[in-house]
Amino acid sequence: MTWITVGSLAAWLWLLLGQGFFWRTDVRLPERRPPAAWPPVAVVVPARDEAEVLPSSLPSLLAQDYPGKAEVFLVDDGSSDGTGELARALAAERGGLPLTVASPGEPGPGWTGKLWAVRHGMALARERTDATYLLLTDADIAHEPDSLRELVAAAESGGLDLVSQMARLRVATVWERLIVPAFVYFFAQLYPFRRINRPGARTTAAAGGCVLLRSDAAERAGVPDSIRQAVIDDVTLSRAVRRAGGRIWLGLADRVDSVRPYPGLGMLWRMVSRSAYAQLRHNPLLLAGTVAGLAVVYLAPPVAVVAGALTGGTAALAAGAAAWAIMAGTYVPMLRYYRQPLLLAPLLPFTALLYLLMTVDSAVQHYRGRGAAWKGRTYARPEAAP
Repeated sequence: MTWITVGSLAAWLWLLLGQGFFWRTDVRLPERRPPAAWPPVAVVVPARDEAEVLPSSLPSLLAQDYPGKAEVFLVDDGSSDGTGELARALAAERGGLPLTVASPGEPGPGWTGKLWAVRHGMALARERTDATYLLLTDADIAHEPDSLRELVAAAESGGLDLVSQMARLRVATVWERLIVPAFVYFFAQLYPFRRINRPGARTTAAAGGCVLLRSDAAERAGVPDSIRQAVIDDVTLSRAVRRAGGRIWLGLADRVDSVRPYPGLGMLWRMVSRSAYAQLRHNPLLLAGTVAGLAVVYLAPPVAVVAGALTGGTAALAAGAAAWAIMAGTYVPMLRYYRQPLLLAPLLPFTALLYLLMTVDSAVQHYRGRGAAWKGRTYARPEAAP
């Protein structure tokens, strides 16, 4: 046990200093200035059964204070709750940017539903506008009035082809407090923002809820056709853009928020497990390594502290306490970003255990032939190779 705990401490020292300072939350939109002329933008919103959240999100897009030409295309992906009709009603009531509501029908062979809707929205944008940029944003994402303006200014100032902000997710219930900040923390650990934002970096990712993409960069990368099978569409999109020579930036959002509630553990569990095994490329060896790594890095320290206190093993206790302290310390900035009590920081091992179980469940569902499921659709095909 002592050697495992020492290994965990060594891992945490490396994560603290050698993993792109992933735990820092100061990666926000880069310095920017207004362009001489504001380029036209098409906003593409894929939506499936979003009537619950649309009144809190769509008006924020229609009310964008953008100095240039902008138009919103909401693609109703086979909704059964009146999403399309509600969107039209909100536009008629609130006014603002022009809104087009369309429906592409059922996904074509080899397409996931969201990307099929994005494809249709992008085609409409090309047909009806001369948009320099596409803002791909989810139907549950609310934007402050200056969001589009700031995104475009950042892209224009930095010569960026893709600018993505990880929306601040809702944190209200007990389970949301335990799981949501950790979700972003683990994502940043896997894809350190500072590394992603270096020109020519191999590490790449995006946050699918808010992606500003140059139209010509999308064409060079063959998007969305080149990523049509992707379950984890945001990361796959960023890889396609980077392979085509695009410059990418990813960071945390200040004024972009998800309004989707996840009030119970079940909904949060499905949010993570539906794509966790796809993230591991449906590889059993990667699954085994991930489970072992989570156990050693996150679970061994508190176990060593308890065992050392009970048995008098001072070396294991000291190493476990040090590793646990570093772990909790790196989690504090994310809790502050989410305005949550810092007393949640020592509970990160418990949350990591939940994520471990969600990942295993994701693999179990895959081998039972159920694939990744979301809103009544199941995607059984493997994630497209990066």
